[in-house]
Amino acid sequence: MSELAVNRRATFDYEIFEKFEAGIELKGFEVKSVAAGRANLAGAHAIIRNGEAWLVNLDIPPYQPNNTPSGYDPKRTRRLLLNRSEISALIGKTKEKGLTLVPLKMYHKNGKIKVEIGLGRNRKKADKRDIIRKREVAREIREGF
Repeated sequence: MSELAVNRRATFDYEIFEKFEAGIELKGFEVKSVAAGRANLAGAHAIIRNGEAWLVNLDIPPYQPNNTPSGYDPKRTRRLLLNRSEISALIGKTKEKGLTLVPLKMYHKNGKIKVEIGLGRNRKKADKRDIIRKREVAREIREGF
């Protein structure tokens, strides 16, 4: 599995409890752009609407801007491909207070592009400071200060 895009900010901003693998519905030129590593997961999130999972705010710039169909929106809402049982489980879990679906990474698997979605809770500012502090202490220990 080769990673095509990683949302590094998601693991810092959210405490991830559970991960799911989902397919994503893309157009042909979007597949080429994602395979070239041009997808941007920052600021994206998943929602469940009418029994379907959707990925909102995923930025996929056109592969060849001059050959892209007119009216193409790089941040359009894209459908995630999940089983009904997975969607119903996610509906129940997202109803809990403060749980969000966040895309963590995009990768190739058996010739298909997959998205790893994490079910997580937003971290408080103090928790983020603790993470930064622990990271700095670990780095100082590694460097031998």
